[in-house]
Amino acid sequence: MMNRLFVCLITICLSAIPNLVGTACQQITPLYKNPALPIEQRVNDLVSRMTLEEKISQMMNGAAAIERLGVPEYEWWNEGLHGVARAGYATVFPQAIGLAATWNTDLMYQVADVISTEARAKHHEFDRKGDHGRYKGLTFWSPNINIFRDPRWGRGQETYGEDPYLTARMGVAFVKGLQGNDPKYLKVVATPKHYAVHSGPEPERHSFDAKAVERDMQETYLPAFHATVVEGGAQSVMCAYNRTNGEPCCTSKPLNDILRKQWGFNGYIVSDCGAIDDIYLRHKYVKTEAEASALAVKAGTDLTCGREYKSLAQAVK
Repeated sequence: MMNRLFVCLITICLSAIPNLVGTACQQITPLYKNPALPIEQRVNDLVSRMTLEEKISQMMNGAAAIERLGVPEYEWWNEGLHGVARAGYATVFPQAIGLAATWNTDLMYQVADVISTEARAKHHEFDRKGDHGRYKGLTFWSPNINIFRDPRWGRGQETYGEDPYLTARMGVAFVKGLQGNDPKYLKVVATPKHYAVHSGPEPERHSFDAKAVERDMQETYLPAFHATVVEGGAQSVMCAYNRTNGEPCCTSKPLNDILRKQWGFNGYIVSDCGAIDDIYLRHKYVKTEAEASALAVKAGTDLTCGREYKSLAQAVK
């Protein structure tokens, strides 16, 4: 779990500081600082040096710096649905539902490529100034590939509509445009969301139980996620606020087993913001934050958007 997070973080951070990856780095003793070694070996070395509290601090979107190990703070939350959001001037493209109306996957790829290019430029400038705040990183929580069936859901404009095939094709093009095609480094990280069934009434999205029979799951709700993960190579997936067939999405082992065991997903899963709180406060699935956090981690939710995982220390004890 921690390894998946740090593989992505080290990969994108190294490409952000190419001038530091030369001879000087090779003279540093710790394995995790040696760019000549495989990423997995470096990650294992870094994680092995961390205390429980330090590991937990990296499992929330606002990840604290670990100064003794030279790990800078990092904010995982960034948005790029139709342009780099909330980080100063950027090119703003039509909303996702408008882009979908073009049925043009080549255009969608070009749009995402521009977004990730601007994202890179912005990130490097922020990094030079030591600014590691929200919306400044390289982990983007886009695209939204939910199937828009219920007009009472207030975020339909963020999706590519109601068609599973169109959503899959547009989603793959967007993910590839964001992440780039460099053989070693990700341009940015794409995050298809919200896994897996997420389009109930807006006021009930934190407590709604989305019920879908197996055929509807396979024909309607899962194809775009399958395509963006398997074909698009997405390195992150966001789990939804709601329940799916009775189980909170961020604690659903069956859903996460589909991702990892059936589809071979090797990235990280992040919760929607506050979704871990929903598990015990609104779904009433368990009684405490520590129980909710433990269930989510065991199911495969590596990172929380929120501070709920602070309770993991209590859960471990």
